[in-house]
Amino acid sequence: MQRRTLLKLGIGAAAVLAVAGGGVALFQPGLRGGHLSPGAREVMHAVARAVLDGILPSAAVERAQVLRAHLDRLDAAVAAFPPATRAELSQLFALLASAPGRAALAGLHEPWPEAGVDAIQQSLQGLRLSRLALKQQTYHALRDLTNAAYFSDPSAWAHLGYPGPQDI
Repeated sequence: MQRRTLLKLGIGAAAVLAVAGGGVALFQPGLRGGHLSPGAREVMHAVARAVLDGILPSAAVERAQVLRAHLDRLDAAVAAFPPATRAELSQLFALLASAPGRAALAGLHEPWPEAGVDAIQQSLQGLRLSRLALKQQTYHALRDLTNAAYFSDPSAWAHLGYPGPQDI
C-alpha cells in the first residue's frame, strides 16, 4: 500500500470515529439529569479500581461497598458542577463508555467491567504520557475526579492510617 493511501485511510477512519463518537454522545449521554449514567458508572468504577489499587480494602465485599459509596460521592460531586462542566464530562463519559471511544481514546479494547486492573492502569498511563493534550486532560480528569471523591470521605482515611486533621 502506498503512503498516500495509508494517510487517506487514517484520515477517513478518524473522521468516521469522530462522527460515531459524537453520535454516541448525542444518543447515549454520559450524564442523565446531571448524574452518572450506567455507562459512566462502569467507566469510573473501573478507573477507581485502577487508581486506588493498593488503597482499597482487600476483602471483596468490603471493597465493593467502598466502591459503591465512592461512586455515590462522585455522582453527587458531578451533579454539583456548573452546567458547562457537566456537559463536557457527559461527552467524555459517553465517549469512554462506547467501545470505539474506549479503544480510540483510552487504548483499552476490553469493556471496562471486564478489564483487569493492570490493563486499566496501562491505559491510564498511555493517556498520561500521550503527546496529545486531549488525552492528558482525559487522564487528569479521571484521576482527579477519582481521588477527590475517594479522599473527601473521612472513612477512607482509615485505610491509609491517616487519623484526620489534628486540633491545634
